[in-house]
Amino acid sequence: MTLEELPFSRLIGIEYSDSDQRLRLPFSDQVKNHLGIFHAGAQFALMETASGLFLQQRFPEWEEKVIPVLRKAEVKYMKPASSDLTAEAYAEEKSLTAFEEQMDKAGRCLVSVSVDSKNETGDIVSRAVFQWLITRR
Repeated sequence: MTLEELPFSRLIGIEYSDSDQRLRLPFSDQVKNHLGIFHAGAQFALMETASGLFLQQRFPEWEEKVIPVLRKAEVKYMKPASSDLTAEAYAEEKSLTAFEEQMDKAGRCLVSVSVDSKNETGDIVSRAVFQWLITRR
């Protein structure tokens, strides 16, 4: 499933940039909270989507063969955000290798992906770790 096919991502305005292969969420009225800054839920949605996209891009051969379900998330909001945000996902190579080996053996596995959301000046405004349960169809 592509980003464009995810109704919630479309609803809040998450965009994919081909040039830097990052997700972007423009600052707009629909993502503001009661203080006029980025709503924590909008930041969470951006980072969660980025973590799923990271796995999809890292393991494209599994796209139609597995069911990914978010199991757990740990989020830290570090500073207020009032400009467009981008999300950068990453994971340790050895944990991705272990994940791939476990999937080959058992057909299901947990994998964690870290994500930083950054404002237009490059400051990290929130950071999260998403744990996904991936099961073979």
